[in-house]
Amino acid sequence: MSIFSQKQLRNPLKTARGLGSAKDGTHHFVVQRVTAIALIFLCLYVVGLVISWIGGDYASVRASVAHPCNAVLLVAFLVAMFWHAKLGLQVVIEDYVHSPGLAVASQIAVVFVCVLAALASVLAVIRIALGA
Repeated sequence: MSIFSQKQLRNPLKTARGLGSAKDGTHHFVVQRVTAIALIFLCLYVVGLVISWIGGDYASVRASVAHPCNAVLLVAFLVAMFWHAKLGLQVVIEDYVHSPGLAVASQIAVVFVCVLAALASVLAVIRIALGA
């Protein structure tokens, strides 16, 4: 083993306090950027789809959502949107909520609301797509 191993370069006080990288920040950063890039293209598609519905009746809009390509892209948009929102709100809570109890409660509430809203939205698209 080298004399310059990772343990020898750490400050003993830092080791004792358990401070240092949680080794999760880069993954969070990358996922947030990937969902942002996906949302750029998906938002353009969804806005174009919604504009195409202007002046259409209920049956034509429903048929448009029921088309497999539109349904898949709408579900992808919803999943990416709620995932991106969850990641963004997590960062805001970590940066600005300093009370540990309130921070944990807020994080749990954000996850619960985002998952519930995503499931409800995806279920609505699936029900339309399957003709229910």
